[in-house]
Amino acid sequence: MKKGSLENKMLTIEEIEELWSKTYSAEGKPDWSHIFPFYHEDIIFQDSIQRIEGKVKFEAMCNRLAKRCKSLRMDIYTIIKTDNIEMLEWKMTMSFRVFPQKPIYGTTRLTFDREGLIIEQRDYYDLWGDIMDGIPIIRPIYR
Repeated sequence: MKKGSLENKMLTIEEIEELWSKTYSAEGKPDWSHIFPFYHEDIIFQDSIQRIEGKVKFEAMCNRLAKRCKSLRMDIYTIIKTDNIEMLEWKMTMSFRVFPQKPIYGTTRLTFDREGLIIEQRDYYDLWGDIMDGIPIIRPIYR
């Protein structure tokens, strides 16, 4: 693409991997503050349980999750980039106060605007399926 195009403004695969890897850690609270500047003010975030519109609400949601988690780690396996979309395949391992660590597997689609900011983030995962898989008596019934 020519200079100044969206391709040149989007975060690279390497930048995504580096930034998202800094967000989560095996010990301690997650911190998203270093990636917030890459989000558009009108970001639309959606996952299996919620839809958030606007950067202020998105930041508040991230901070609530950080407060609730005892630990949160994300292992990124694959990142694929197209014209204005990047897809991440990941495993997120989290634990809350008294519950043991639990892995959740999913993907994230990041959509970039013309300025290279993330205008939409859609996370895909099977929250209840991954939780129920950890309970031997319930797993066969749920699946």
